Formats: sequence, C-alpha cells, structure tokens
Amino acid sequence: MRESDLYPAVKAHFQRQGFVVKGEVGKADVVAMRDGATPVVIELKLGFTLALLHQVVERLGTTEDVYVAVPRPKSQKALRANIKLCRRLGVGVITVRARDGFLEEHCAPGPYAARVSKKKVAGLKKAFDRLEGDPNAGGATRHGIVTGYRQDALKCATYLAHAGAEKGAIVAKATGVPVATTIMRDNHYGWFKKVEKGVYALTKAGQKGLVDWGDAV
Repeated sequence: MRESDLYPAVKAHFQRQGFVVKGEVGKADVVAMRDGATPVVIELKLGFTLALLHQVVERLGTTEDVYVAVPRPKSQKALRANIKLCRRLGVGVITVRARDGFLEEHCAPGPYAARVSKKKVAGLKKAFDRLEGDPNAGGATRHGIVTGYRQDALKCATYLAHAGAEKGAIVAKATGVPVATTIMRDNHYGWFKKVEKGVYALTKAGQKGLVDWGDAV
C-alpha cells in the first residue's frame, strides 16, 4: 500500500461531512475546508513513527484539527497504544483497510485529560513500599529486576538455609514476611520444596538463588 492509496477513502470521508478536500496543500498531505469550520489537516503515512508524531505536532501550530491516516495494522495492541498516544497529543486517528478501502475514525482531535486509575496508583505505592532499599539503582541487576516479591522470597530462603526445613508460620514470623507460606507454596522460582503439610525446605535452586541474589536484601 502506498500513501496515495489512502487518499480516496480519506477524501470521501470528509466530503460526506460537507468538506471540500484537496491534496498536497502547502506542507500538508491533505486539507479539508468547510464554511464556518476550522481547517482540518490529515497526514497520510504508512505507519506510526516518531517522525510522524513530530510532523503532526508541527501541524498543530496551523490548526487544532489534525489527523493521521494510516493503513489498518494487523496488530490491534500496537494500534491501541498509538491511538492512546495520539489522544494525548490531541490528534485524531484514521485507519484504512487495504483490501477494500474501509475507513475507520478511531478518535477525533481535541484536548485530552488522562484519567488516573486509583487502582494503579495504589498498586504502584504498594510495590514501592514493599521494595526495600534501592536494589535496581541504574537499571536491572546482573541477574534481572529485583522486586519486593523476590526480596521476600530471598528472606524465606535465607532463613531456611540456616534453620533447615520449617513451618511456614514460623518462617513468616521470623522473617517478617506475612505471606511466607504462600510464597513457598507457589514456588515461582523453584527455590522451595514441600517436606510435609505446611513445612518447606530449600532446594539446590534456592541455594543458587541466594548466591545470585543475596545482595538484593
């Protein structure tokens, strides 16, 4: 698909709304004009790029109604992410399906106020409070990102390395990790093994984990 292949569908879309549409007007790919309405600028591109975003931001200095028109991508996840980004820029998004020219307007230009998710804020605060110290300063450690969950698992592993197999409730009390039993039972890292009901011991993988991650707590 070429950029010019997008033009017929885009032109027809705005003509149906009463606009007069012309291509290659000044620096703009497409301009649509209607009496009493703000000029609309549409940039035709084959995909979302940083250069495209720079271009549409520049066009916002000419008119507040700016669209990007691209071929409809196969990845809906990528499309949703780009629509979200364009919304934040105040830019509209149009896609055109290659096989039949079907046009869809996903969002219109205009101011956008992001809605803060209280759940996400609470999750971020919880993760921050759970993480002890600043183990990921400057990026991930040599073995990866240190999370609060991993730090709790390391505390449990360290205790078992010295005390041997022990009940989850005792490990929780000794380490200050209230979810110690759950961590050892779920065993996401392969560090623990169940000896009997409610009792866990350290595996060889757990011993190696203490060597690899020991400085994370």
